[in-house]
Amino acid sequence: MTQLPFYIVDVFAETKYAGNQLAVVRGAAALSDDEMLQIAREMNYSETTFLLSDEERDGGYDVRIFTPAEEVPFAGHPTLGTAYIIRHELIGRPVERIVLNLKVGQIPVVFNEDPGGRLWMRQIPPRFGRTFDATAVSAALNLKREDIDERFPIQEVSTGLPFIICPLRTLDAVQRARTDRERFFALVEDAEAKAILIFAPETYEQGNHLNARVFIDYYGLPEDPATGSANGCLAGYLVQHRYFGGDRLAIRVEQGYEIARPSLLLLRAGVENGQIAINVGGRVVMVARGAFV
Repeated sequence: MTQLPFYIVDVFAETKYAGNQLAVVRGAAALSDDEMLQIAREMNYSETTFLLSDEERDGGYDVRIFTPAEEVPFAGHPTLGTAYIIRHELIGRPVERIVLNLKVGQIPVVFNEDPGGRLWMRQIPPRFGRTFDATAVSAALNLKREDIDERFPIQEVSTGLPFIICPLRTLDAVQRARTDRERFFALVEDAEAKAILIFAPETYEQGNHLNARVFIDYYGLPEDPATGSANGCLAGYLVQHRYFGGDRLAIRVEQGYEIARPSLLLLRAGVENGQIAINVGGRVVMVARGAFV
């Protein structure tokens, strides 16, 4: 691991020291799986990405994503953050599109599609799984059953990494949510999804449409401040169940306010050719660079 360069960025962050932290390690092809896992544990963020080579292969850059607990096939903020590093640190010139070769497949990231300088990634079409009983989910989150908006299901959704999507009625309910670890782990034990996204149509900031929280106890951390993969699943869920009354949406989702890491994720989704097309956008901010010795 001699002189492996790494970078730290904040993803889905409108300002530095907000959003979700990410460490990106370059030149990682020679690392073993155990070494990547150990580095991810040292970083102790929700995910660390490993760029295997500075050269493209099959039209994209080979990237692996590790949490402190395990490798995952896809995650949103690592995808955007790694594409940002490739553009600014490897290529060093403006390009409109970069493709990452991930375990889940090729994920394209588009730059500067809007005046805000945000990045956009196109996620794979969502897959919808099982539904859950409101009583069991409310108990796992230390909430009352009436806090859950039962006009809509509590359901597993995956765009590469599955999440349980749970609609709540109020921002107050989102704020009060706390995982009961025993009940939470019992809930996800036999489920494909091991994390829960809760959301409500009330927000801290005017102009945003939803407030969300994502609980990831299974992955070794209690809560994620900004989760692109979960919000991609949320976008698919909102379209599938016509949460806003139609089959298209363009919304702003705030996350991380309850843990002092405010973030902003932009969601665009709609039905195209019989499938739900999902784009998740946000800003990336450089924090630091260094090297492993």
